[in-house]
Amino acid sequence: MAWTSPEPPWPLPDEVVGLLSARMVLLGDDTRIRILDQLREGERNVQSIADALRTTQQNVSGHLRLLRAAGVVSRRPAGREAYYATADPTVYGVWGLLLAAEGRRAHP
Repeated sequence: MAWTSPEPPWPLPDEVVGLLSARMVLLGDDTRIRILDQLREGERNVQSIADALRTTQQNVSGHLRLLRAAGVVSRRPAGREAYYATADPTVYGVWGLLLAAEGRRAHP
């Protein structure tokens, strides 16, 4: 389902509920949040992300595979390596909205 409107329909159709739920689960993982944070400064290879997060290449690769399948990151092959970049920067806008809402909740 292609979505172009800034406002979701009301009531939410089942397919929109499923889409939102899947996206929230994908983006709600601590490691994936940290990977996306690393990619905010530009493209990185798996080893540099793994080093920054103090985890394994295999762990990072698995998370990048999920993010790439969902269209959140892109992959650029370069010889024996691959470089990843943010393909959907709206995730950072979502972070900003969530943090702003949390700030309003904490300081009514």
